[in-house]
Amino acid sequence: MTDPRAPERIVRRFARASNLMIAGRPFAVRGEGSADLHALLARLGGIPSPSPATGRVEFDLDADTTTLDGVPLPERGDAAGRIAFARTHMPVAAALAERLDLTGLRVGVAMVLEPKTAVLSLLLRARGAEVSVYAHPDETDAAVADELRARGFAVTADPALAGAEERAAALGFLRAGLDVLLDDGAHLVRLAHEDDPALVDGWIGACEETTSGLAPLRRMHDAGMLRCAVMAVNDARTKTMFDNRYGTGQSCVFAIADLLEERGIALTDQPALVIGYGPVGQGVAAHLRALGAEVRIAETDPVRALEARHDGFATGAARELASGALVVSATGVPATVTPEIAAGARIIAVAGGVPGEVSDAGAALLLGGGGAVNITAAEGNPIEIMDLSFAVQLAALGELLSRRPAPGVHALDAGVDDLVARTALVVRGADLDAPRVLDADGLDDWRSPRYRGGAA
Repeated sequence: MTDPRAPERIVRRFARASNLMIAGRPFAVRGEGSADLHALLARLGGIPSPSPATGRVEFDLDADTTTLDGVPLPERGDAAGRIAFARTHMPVAAALAERLDLTGLRVGVAMVLEPKTAVLSLLLRARGAEVSVYAHPDETDAAVADELRARGFAVTADPALAGAEERAAALGFLRAGLDVLLDDGAHLVRLAHEDDPALVDGWIGACEETTSGLAPLRRMHDAGMLRCAVMAVNDARTKTMFDNRYGTGQSCVFAIADLLEERGIALTDQPALVIGYGPVGQGVAAHLRALGAEVRIAETDPVRALEARHDGFATGAARELASGALVVSATGVPATVTPEIAAGARIIAVAGGVPGEVSDAGAALLLGGGGAVNITAAEGNPIEIMDLSFAVQLAALGELLSRRPAPGVHALDAGVDDLVARTALVVRGADLDAPRVLDADGLDDWRSPRYRGGAA
């Protein structure tokens, strides 16, 4: 393997072909030049596995083949094939769905519409729910939308809509009537409150899975404006720790590298600036560094800036570090990339993101139209990551139905994280030590062991 960028291309090719995760996946590499690919996979969080293991990917460089669990990586084909492939790799969400009885419940799914969301919709319907699906125009895979319509779902999703037509379509989805809404970004929850607050009065509640969505909902609650219960899916560790950090990190960085390669630009040809060092920024920075980029961090939170430095990244003001750089906004805050920042940047992209995160790209190359680059230019977060996120969504739905909480933003029971994580470990063939059993009082031995030997 004489091309120093060949390992990166092989890994990205696998991710594009499968929409599967690298981090946490067992792998094996053989053939000439395997050491470099092995090292890259390890930097990305792959687990070296010389023996067969659940979910192991094997790269044979001499034969130029890739196998998954010992069989050639399948062609996913059309929308139906991509949905079927995703379904086989989402056992955690399937297990959590089995715990629910949704007979007769009207559930609205307002999320990025791609194969994983289709699987979630199918799981909900299989448990008895009447499921309707909404997606914003720039977050719609038209082929997946058509496939769900062919299977009898009411789908409101049209990439051609904009402005007043987009708003009217969203309101039409809400006015059709819901008992529960699964939202992403809280866009539909907020629209309902803005246009006709009575729309939410009949809801049991909603589940919100993003940081950028929960923040305004909490402000609405503090102002006495929130009229429905909302389960804070995003706050679950099994959502944020994996979806935001590993999923968005891989999918956005790989999408950026793919787009740059189409233009004859190597990811490592320029320094990179990541603005924001929350879980998304941490994941983006780690994946950029794994691929060989020189990464810098700009952060307004002093604790996160200090954390970035301890993770080995240079930190400073965005307007200074942006000069000649690939700038990746990872804040989920509108107008993060100002004209002043853009003026010095060479390339700009948004990871995750909200509308208007780039206020003005100026002369910089803007990737993915300024939207979330893993959605506008790729297939969203990897399947196993969304398996975890949607498992948390389903657990949150179960809590919402059983608890029927008052209007407000509500945390999930702490047991949800344990349930989702243990289920994921089991299906991935991993063992877990049993927790230590305390004494009957739950205190174990509270006395300090340092002084026991000197007791009178």
